[in-house]
Amino acid sequence: MLKFEEAFDQVEKAARAAGLAAGRLGTAARALAKAASDGDIARIHRANEKLYQEAEAARHDVASACAAWPLNAEAEERYLSEEYAEELLRGADANGLKMQRHNGAIVSYPLVIRVLPSQRLLTLNRKKVAGLRPSRLVARLKAIQNSKPRANPQTFLEALFAAYRLIAEGDRAGAAISLTEIFRILTLLPGADYSKEDFARDLLGLDRSGTTVTRSGARVSFPASTGTRDARNTFICASPDGAIIPFYAIKFTEEVQ
Repeated sequence: MLKFEEAFDQVEKAARAAGLAAGRLGTAARALAKAASDGDIARIHRANEKLYQEAEAARHDVASACAAWPLNAEAEERYLSEEYAEELLRGADANGLKMQRHNGAIVSYPLVIRVLPSQRLLTLNRKKVAGLRPSRLVARLKAIQNSKPRANPQTFLEALFAAYRLIAEGDRAGAAISLTEIFRILTLLPGADYSKEDFARDLLGLDRSGTTVTRSGARVSFPASTGTRDARNTFICASPDGAIIPFYAIKFTEEVQ
């Protein structure tokens, strides 16, 4: 059985050939139209023959492109279940990307990757992604891994505290607040370019930076909770050493003067 990378490459090449054939067919059709526009009967006959030849060639290349994907549904699911992860790991290793298996998932800082064979999808920190081509995915993961954090720890901590104070008022003052509520506030502005993956990475960066106190003296903590069982409200991030770190809630404790 072909590896996914080879199969995708095979389809891409066949599709490009079909596209070139379609371009030649369009050129031949325009030549026929021009001959008719000029009233040149001899050119019409020649253009008709050329158009027919290009149509036959295009039909052949289109048929080849449509038949280029070598796997049926059963083979796709089996490959995703049994072999895809290994191909992805080999591709990562060949491109200098640190990636490893962990508890049924694949981790590559700062992402946790899970393959969903029946859906022909994978998830990156629970974000569903349809692009399965190993080389493209490795390039995407490498770019994410090499990107700089969105904010320095102190600046990020101050933003978290500002959002926390908007929520933790009255009876909730000093209570643990779901990070989902914090994230919602941080992304209120239309078109805010800040993903859940970015947020999880910044949380991990803050947690590992040793920066725990705001400029006003409030100390941050990330309490564990039974809420971490709720996947929808938990932000997860893979650490550089491959550990999977969950974040669910945040709490600020302000020292009493």
